[in-house]
Amino acid sequence: MVVSYKSSYTVKPAEPTWTGSLSLSEWDQIGSITHVLTIYFYQSSQKLLIDTVITTLKDSLSRALVHFYPLAGRLRWKGHGRLELVCNAAGVQFIEAESQSKLDSFGDFSPSPEYDFLIPSVDYTIPIQELPLLIVQVTKFQCGGISLGFTISHAVVDGQGALHFILEWARIARGEALAVPPIIDRKLLRAGDPPVLSGPNLDHKEFNHPPLLIGQTNNIEERKKKTTVAMLKLTKSQVDKLKNMATNKSLNTGRPYSRYETIAGHIWRCACKARDHKPEQPTALAVCVDSRSRLQPPLPPGYFGNATLDVIAVSSSGELISKPLGYAASKIRKAITTVNDEYVRSGIEFLKSQADLTKFQDLHALRGDDGPFYGNPNVEVVSWLTLPIYGLDFGWGREVYMGPGTHREFDGGSLLLPSHDDHEDGSLVVALCLQVSHMEAFKNHFYQDII
Repeated sequence: MVVSYKSSYTVKPAEPTWTGSLSLSEWDQIGSITHVLTIYFYQSSQKLLIDTVITTLKDSLSRALVHFYPLAGRLRWKGHGRLELVCNAAGVQFIEAESQSKLDSFGDFSPSPEYDFLIPSVDYTIPIQELPLLIVQVTKFQCGGISLGFTISHAVVDGQGALHFILEWARIARGEALAVPPIIDRKLLRAGDPPVLSGPNLDHKEFNHPPLLIGQTNNIEERKKKTTVAMLKLTKSQVDKLKNMATNKSLNTGRPYSRYETIAGHIWRCACKARDHKPEQPTALAVCVDSRSRLQPPLPPGYFGNATLDVIAVSSSGELISKPLGYAASKIRKAITTVNDEYVRSGIEFLKSQADLTKFQDLHALRGDDGPFYGNPNVEVVSWLTLPIYGLDFGWGREVYMGPGTHREFDGGSLLLPSHDDHEDGSLVVALCLQVSHMEAFKNHFYQDII
């Protein structure tokens, strides 16, 4: 694909905004602190005139940044692996591009290397205090359709917060009022406060590095191995079949396992099979849990920051493979149910007491090897199943496709999305990254019992 970059603008808030340093919460500063990539495609229509589109997007973005002003700021290292957010209205980057390709050439829109030209890249060799927190690229195709590529800093906001911003930006572009104002107050998660010495002391296994392959003392070689991405589709009937397999009434499992518990357990077991582990191989599955409604009191609607945290389920490959799917699902459920108010606040206190946060940060994009690695023998399953990722309308109708960018190209990373065309009936897609040598075996195991 040939993409011509026509213009690049700095878009700043349309009105003066608060300036100063904003403390980040502990959840903002661990895990992935780089940028998350997503893309939307729109078919040609009478409303999709590129000059009008560019003007509308830039003008509405400038007005949206008045409310979501942290995105117009910059991050700054404070030392010891800690960051702060400088609200200085430096602005976000807006790129205008065009391509001679047509939307039809993308087929089913599965992620491909061509996406690299449609979603803005971030040069992490540049000092972090110079990097925009939001970069947007609008690409016009020969057929008259367009793509919108978004790159948003995960250190500033999680998936729910990012979608909150994008949806409100679209409302402003359509001439509507803000639906839910953002809550910028990070003090709700004790950002900037000193540790409480007498706080709860719970066991946070997720802060330990996950298991290594038996016989290895580090994961350096596993990190180097070539990976590939697959988009694996599951129909509603296939999802239901897996749920029935997981929820075995004879074992008195209680309420049926959720789609997430079921599919995540299935991914975990299939990965162990595809990787041909020894039965005694320890393996962990990382679960991303939204704590907003689990806190007491719950965070207010519109909380704009990171309120998700990872917890882990641990087992051995032999147990996962030899026991029914419900065993893996039960391990995942147990990990999720640990997340309550006490657990979240205990995690905050633990992180506050650490001299340096670097070892808790996912620095793959920065080419670092210090952070947690959920590749072989481990997996990570992130869910977008309940997020409002579809129906983004800036005034010219909803998208024909939305998805992750090239998806994180790191072994073991996976993402659950509702199927774009059939999401209302319960169909879904697993975006999965595995080592090339394991992917075909994984696909065979994934579909073996549900075709």
